[in-house]
Amino acid sequence: MSTKTIVSAAYVAGAVAAALSTASLVTTTGAVAQEKEKCYGVSMAGKNDCAAGPGTSCAGTSTVDYQGNSWTYVDAGTCMDIDLPDGRMGSLEPLDRDLPA
Repeated sequence: MSTKTIVSAAYVAGAVAAALSTASLVTTTGAVAQEKEKCYGVSMAGKNDCAAGPGTSCAGTSTVDYQGNSWTYVDAGTCMDIDLPDGRMGSLEPLDRDLPA
């Protein structure tokens, strides 16, 4: 076997290994996403996961506690059960309450 053949085989093996590890990463990320859901109105100011409407642009941009149009990822099926003050409840849809002035 020539050196060129060995180098080519090593290159192909490396490419296959990289492809397999990327596929594994995508599968893992997909599984995590399936176990979480967006829950609106449960984040403390500056602790939201991303945008939902006016007053937010992405992670950490909410300016009001429990801002109705900002969301945080929570375990699937738990959004409505999160204990919040003053009778507030989380929602799977944006809320019109506690919006920035």
